[in-house]
Amino acid sequence: MNENKTNINWFPGHMSKTRREIREKINLIDIVYEVVDARMPLSSKIVDLDDLIQKKPRILIMTKYDLCDKEVTDTIISFYEQQGYFVVPVDLMTGKNVSEIIRLSEKILQEENEKRKAKGLKPRSLRALIVGVPNVGKSTLINRLAGKKAASVGNRPGVTKNLGWIRLNKDIELLDTPGILWPKLENQDYAKNLALLSSIKDEILNKEELAFYALEQLKKYYPKRLESRYGFSLEGMDSVAILDHIAQKRGALSKGGVVDYEKAYNILLQDLRNGMLGEITLDRLT
Repeated sequence: MNENKTNINWFPGHMSKTRREIREKINLIDIVYEVVDARMPLSSKIVDLDDLIQKKPRILIMTKYDLCDKEVTDTIISFYEQQGYFVVPVDLMTGKNVSEIIRLSEKILQEENEKRKAKGLKPRSLRALIVGVPNVGKSTLINRLAGKKAASVGNRPGVTKNLGWIRLNKDIELLDTPGILWPKLENQDYAKNLALLSSIKDEILNKEELAFYALEQLKKYYPKRLESRYGFSLEGMDSVAILDHIAQKRGALSKGGVVDYEKAYNILLQDLRNGMLGEITLDRLT
């Protein structure tokens, strides 16, 4: 097994272009929908977003709340609320709590239109910007907000390629943006969490290192889930032995019964991403 540690960084040209276009259009925007993944609510928060959106009002939307470890994520929600954020956790599968985003937006719209009226200006619709890391569920969220298919959806980073306006209802226009990261992923634990949950292109990743990191996290925080999913006891098992067991259990073997580690890595990573290991949250405040 390879002991070298590879630094994860992914910042393709379209992300730099998107960030530049957000800066150019921010003066048109009244409110920002900042979208983070409830399974990694620290790792998936864009570190320099304040530089892009200036002091615009914002709602911090936590997607995939149905897939997270709520006890852990709720402590991070409280942490954000103490910093003054409006936080709305949403279930994208059922649409639960999506209406709260509209309610908060309409409250801000009312305030904005009262200011316009005081200046002798006519009321207008609210202009919102939606922004987040790749594959955080922005397109599914937009479709929920609009009540129809308004944005393309995919389970890989990079489905949305360009900025585009979408009308959510008669009062709200939304500027959709491609998923963005930041030029240098300084915190490599955060980078690995982003990679584990599909916010970084698989083709650039070292699957071996990622699988071993996933096992470290699962052994630390969710050992019983690992044991239950793959039917073994962790006692006396190192990560290689666990991968061997997963390969045997799931038929990830080459000719002669030799473990196909590439297949074993993929099984573990897909199980984690698809919620087969239960409700998990990878981030911790301490």
